[in-house]
Amino acid sequence: MISKSPHKFLILLAMAALTGTTFADISTERQRQLDSLLTHDCGSCHGLKRNGGLGPALHVKDMQKYSIEALVAVILYGIPDSAMPPWGELLSKDDARYLAEELLAPKQITPD
Repeated sequence: MISKSPHKFLILLAMAALTGTTFADISTERQRQLDSLLTHDCGSCHGLKRNGGLGPALHVKDMQKYSIEALVAVILYGIPDSAMPPWGELLSKDDARYLAEELLAPKQITPD
């Protein structure tokens, strides 16, 4: 969920500029791991089918209003004063970019 505080959102956008790296190829095995993380770890708050829960829904139509860089920043740095934790200690920028691209990809979501 995006913080209602304008200055916190501006901080996130500034952090997004720092994540503007090029996307490196991620192995098929790592893609499977990240897909599982997106389904289960992210799904624990956002719902297994991304329909929302503790966190907001992550439907493609809702995510398309954000840039890849903004989504990467939220994944890596979290959202202060919210339930969205920073994942930067566990994920690389390439991992976060892969997840952001998955959030923007229209496809059928079927939990494992």
